[in-house]
Amino acid sequence: MSGRGKASGKKAVSRSAKAGLQFPVGRIARYLKAGKYATRVGAGAPVYLAAVLEYLAAEVLELAGNASRDNKKTRIVPRHIQLAVRNDEELSKLLGNVTIAAGGVLPNIHSVLLPKKTGGGKATADLFQTTPSFRFIMSSDQPPQTQTFMGLGFYAAGLLVFETEFSVLLFVLF
Repeated sequence: MSGRGKASGKKAVSRSAKAGLQFPVGRIARYLKAGKYATRVGAGAPVYLAAVLEYLAAEVLELAGNASRDNKKTRIVPRHIQLAVRNDEELSKLLGNVTIAAGGVLPNIHSVLLPKKTGGGKATADLFQTTPSFRFIMSSDQPPQTQTFMGLGFYAAGLLVFETEFSVLLFVLF
């Protein structure tokens, strides 16, 4: 050959394969040129960008896969991506202003809302183990007849007060 054209015995090797990447270097180079981010794009810029994008994708997929395995699922859904990103400090900082559709929120209960602990380490009262108290307050113009509280068969107007150790609920009955 006189040096023109390609040699017939060689096979084309992509820039992704040369760099050892899975992400497409040629496509990223084309997007960088078409996006008018700069007047000229160097040869190393798309390789570097493809490597960074591949690393970030692999990191998110690994953490999301762990989250899906923790939830006993075989498929990664947006909820698993949300849990993976928000539980990782660096990814959470990088994607702090990003909303993941159908991702939900991290499970979190503020410590003020939790039951108080005694010296023995046991909670003073459990919401499901405390027995609530009921009071029925009649309005002044009604006869002082009350019906059963648990059956909710009220015939007279009044106010039902439902008290537990954590809350007081008021119901106006007509």
